[in-house]
Amino acid sequence: MAEPDETTRVEHHADRHRFEILVGDEVAGYAEYRPGAGSRDFDHTVTLPQFRGRGLAAVLVRDALDDTRAAGLSVVPSCSYVRHFVDTNPEYRDLVAGA
Repeated sequence: MAEPDETTRVEHHADRHRFEILVGDEVAGYAEYRPGAGSRDFDHTVTLPQFRGRGLAAVLVRDALDDTRAAGLSVVPSCSYVRHFVDTNPEYRDLVAGA
């Protein structure tokens, strides 16, 4: 799995309800969510084709879930990738709403 380095960063754009992962200054992918009462429903995650296969989606979702935890919110993993990430990373299961 890729780890963030000096050219990879994740930004939260709360006004657009999404997290973006950038490689250099280029958006490589994003995770969108619908805000709810005490939760974020992650419903769509995309890695742009030219950036696939580098583990960037995992870095993006990990940062998004860490931010969600820090904000005191739970997660609704409607997106299949976010659901898979939570299922394979048990340290995030407690974030799932109703878990």
